[in-house]
Amino acid sequence: MENLIGKRKFHVVVMMLLCFWVCDVTASVTYDHKSLIVDGKKRILISGSIHYPRSTPQMWPDLIQKAKDGGLDVIQTYVFWNAHEPSPGKYNFEDRYDLVKFVKLVQQAGLYVHLRIGPYICAEWNFGGFPVWLKYVPGIAFRTDNEPFKAAMQKFTAKIVSLMKEEKLFQSQGGPIILSQIENEYGPVEWETGAPGKAYTKWAAQMAVGLDTDVPWVMCKQEDAPDPVIDTCNGFYCENYKPNKNYKPKMWTENWTGWYTEFGGASPRRPAEDLAFSVARFIQNGGSFVNYYMYHGGTNFGRTSGGLFIATSYDYDAPLDEYGLQNEPKWGHLRDMHKAIKQCEPALVSADPKVTKLGYNLEAHVFTTAGGCAAFLANYDTKSSAKAAFGNGHYDLPPWSISILPDCKTEVFNTAKVGAHSWLKKMTPVNSAFAWQSYNEEPASSSQNDPIKADALWEQVNVTRDSTDYLWYTTDVNINPNEGFLKNGESPVLTVMSAGHVLHVFINGQLSGTVYGGLGNPKLTFSDNVKLRVGNNKLSLLSVSVGLPNVGMHFETWNAGVLGPVTLKGLNEGTRDLSKQKWSYKVGLKGETMNLHTVSGSNSVEWARGSLVAKKQPLTWYKATFSAPAGNDPLALDMSSMGKGEVWINGQSIGRHWPAYIAHGSCSNCNYAGFYTDQKCRTNCGQPSQRWYHVPRSWLNSGGNFLVVFEEMGGDPNGISLVKRT
Repeated sequence: MENLIGKRKFHVVVMMLLCFWVCDVTASVTYDHKSLIVDGKKRILISGSIHYPRSTPQMWPDLIQKAKDGGLDVIQTYVFWNAHEPSPGKYNFEDRYDLVKFVKLVQQAGLYVHLRIGPYICAEWNFGGFPVWLKYVPGIAFRTDNEPFKAAMQKFTAKIVSLMKEEKLFQSQGGPIILSQIENEYGPVEWETGAPGKAYTKWAAQMAVGLDTDVPWVMCKQEDAPDPVIDTCNGFYCENYKPNKNYKPKMWTENWTGWYTEFGGASPRRPAEDLAFSVARFIQNGGSFVNYYMYHGGTNFGRTSGGLFIATSYDYDAPLDEYGLQNEPKWGHLRDMHKAIKQCEPALVSADPKVTKLGYNLEAHVFTTAGGCAAFLANYDTKSSAKAAFGNGHYDLPPWSISILPDCKTEVFNTAKVGAHSWLKKMTPVNSAFAWQSYNEEPASSSQNDPIKADALWEQVNVTRDSTDYLWYTTDVNINPNEGFLKNGESPVLTVMSAGHVLHVFINGQLSGTVYGGLGNPKLTFSDNVKLRVGNNKLSLLSVSVGLPNVGMHFETWNAGVLGPVTLKGLNEGTRDLSKQKWSYKVGLKGETMNLHTVSGSNSVEWARGSLVAKKQPLTWYKATFSAPAGNDPLALDMSSMGKGEVWINGQSIGRHWPAYIAHGSCSNCNYAGFYTDQKCRTNCGQPSQRWYHVPRSWLNSGGNFLVVFEEMGGDPNGISLVKRT
């Protein structure tokens, strides 16, 4: 009997060892403390973020090829839940949302993919990537130990994993996907949430690993990422970052190449020298995976920008600019550094660095193996150059720089010595003679037949379900002929308090004023004298959203729209509270309902022509036709003569325009040396935060292109021009 038990134990051990061996040989991506191991080879991997919805499928091959030419091994992208599942169970993987096509194009170029499923993504994307319908699932609370949320999250994550498996796109199936990500920058939220957050983190990791992708999962900014999930770093610098276990590789999922542009803010720029310095410093400290966020930022087409007041351009000062052209010298400088790092790869993946002081603010990080040696010589001083003695040589190190010596002798690259050419970016007009026609939209007003009424002020998204930026709040204001202000000429003061983001106030169909918030404070207050007549007056408030929140604790509970109070001060009765009287609601604009942005819809109304075309009028629609200019240069619309609204080309929205919002802040001289922040090296102060709006070439016909502009605030369409980017 004992003999039989012994044999059984032996067989169990053999089977376990066999299982471990099979698992090891079939899992083609593993890791140790030095690096990811792909098909048995340790790799130093250079990655770049390119988000498929922020460009067009026609642009993808060129973007991917330029990324490869720039020395990248990996393309990283988020997966955009609200784009793929706009309503529960109804999926969209077409056109700009064709994730499978994008991943296969990356594979065809010979590059790997890091698929950040999330499905929360932040990303300055509307609602952080969550579909708005998720907010209205009974009992839901986002990103915590909440059963309705976890059920929806697991269902979508499993849907994406299943889709990738069906197409054989994971590395273990011969595909390009070598990494996946679950959740996104949850660590700070977990800290605020406490025990439910910790439970959610553990659940999310187990759920993801249980989907059997045979590639590692990562959690960024998640110090307690449960095994075998790898915790990773995001930020401008990550040289001192260490994973939570010493057998995990040191990975940087977001090295911010610049920063996003907000309406009302200047344009952030990050010097190429500092960006390269951050990468070299991370690698010399044992880093093995660096991803540029963004490598190509692209465009927030339509109403996809989120986080409130995020501009339509998502250029991000990336190595490839919004239009897909090389942003020089950044693209070329990084390419040259990547070549130098690759020369060091055998030593980097085999040895830990030995660090020695070469002088004040000077260090050498040396990787020595049986087969060779690689060295990184660093000068951390922000003002002074240095001559460093190392080995048998002397090396000139500019301030805030690192030299790379793949053989510990020859300097092949220094982060502050830019050899790449600088390119001057030009926007050249190619068509400024549009034959405009206009249609004026009347402000909505209350009536007995309005289908949506309430004796209260309602939150905007609860009414619109984010189907539009616009919601009308309308009510009646009755004025007695005995009111004193009618005699003394002192108009009463209307005060409207709103949770944001933009408010246009109309009295009897005439614009009385506009107020708007900003990224730091979306809330706003309108308070001004208004002209009222005896009898009934129509008060119409057009509340406008500028993207939904994308980050923060339980942002699904954040509000938008006119929440009040709404008061009228200066009447005989004193101050009248209008907040709780009867209000009517109209979702969207009349022009949206009629699809004026399409050819067929625009034919349903009469348009003014010639000298009758409206200028500087709020709530105005404009249309024109034009032929596409010859050549392949990227195109954009110069909208500097307009105020705020939305633009369509052949029925497709190129995004919100808002050139009337002038960039504030400080735009001083830029020194690359020293720690970078998003407030450093800003440009464009005193100018429109965004003047030019990308028009994808693939959206154009050779002739007869249909251009529609909706203008909220008032502008002159004759100042609009089509320009080419060179």
